[in-house]
Amino acid sequence: MLIEYKNVEVYQETQEVLRDVTFSVDEGEFVYIIGKVGSGKSSLLKTLYGELPIHSGEAHVMEYDMASLRRKHLPELRRKLGIIFQDFQLLTDRTVDANLRFVLKATGWKNKVEIDDRIKEVLTLVGMETKGYKLPSELSGGEQQRIAIARAILNNPKLILADEPTGNLDAETSRLITELLRKIVKEQGVTVLMITHNLHLVERYPERTFECKDKALVEIKHANKKLLELQAEIDDEEEPHSMNADTEMEIIEDIEETADIYPSATEAEDDMAAETGSDKRKQAYNEADFEILEDIE
Repeated sequence: MLIEYKNVEVYQETQEVLRDVTFSVDEGEFVYIIGKVGSGKSSLLKTLYGELPIHSGEAHVMEYDMASLRRKHLPELRRKLGIIFQDFQLLTDRTVDANLRFVLKATGWKNKVEIDDRIKEVLTLVGMETKGYKLPSELSGGEQQRIAIARAILNNPKLILADEPTGNLDAETSRLITELLRKIVKEQGVTVLMITHNLHLVERYPERTFECKDKALVEIKHANKKLLELQAEIDDEEEPHSMNADTEMEIIEDIEETADIYPSATEAEDDMAAETGSDKRKQAYNEADFEILEDIE
């Protein structure tokens, strides 16, 4: 099992969000997590990469025991993950190619030819092989999300966690992004766990689906009537961003600690400072390609 939870309690600070969570996910699966606003789906996702602790029960992600994993070991876990955020989290001051190059350098890649080959490979996979020279601001939302997906798979992760990856996209682009993620599962053998409130996608591309409801996680069948009823309930509410920028920034290890574990991250930081001409702005990437930025005042 790639993910295995047994009787897990999920809390946000002192507030119980989910109880008695028991589920498992195998390698090569595509899994949806759906639910209304505040139902606990994003909180559950956070436990998978160590942002929220496991208070009780058994939780394993790959070979890691999340109930006992120490914070200093989180970069090691996150190196084997890919995370795709709703708002892309691309470095806006550099090209697509430079975004991906920075991640590879920060995660230990040194050979320029291998770096170039890997960037070309992932951009081709997501259909963006001609966009490497562009800045994120020159791309559409769908194109930026494709780059975010390319970034997430750079280091061949076993698991991709997609937190509302189509939340900021129109219906057609959302469909294309979902098709791309399913293609990656099929061709690369990666496992994708996708949070979404777009149940039309779930209906169109049926895969294994769990619903967060009444503090429980329940696997549901693909009954069209049930999905349409759930969608109507969700559409009546305003779906907030599942993880704001401040929260995303908080989950990354501080630069010094990351550098102790992966010295190449410091080298990448120096390269970035030289490119931007600023020593004030420091950026660090965890090993899951989170691409979360931290500004140092």
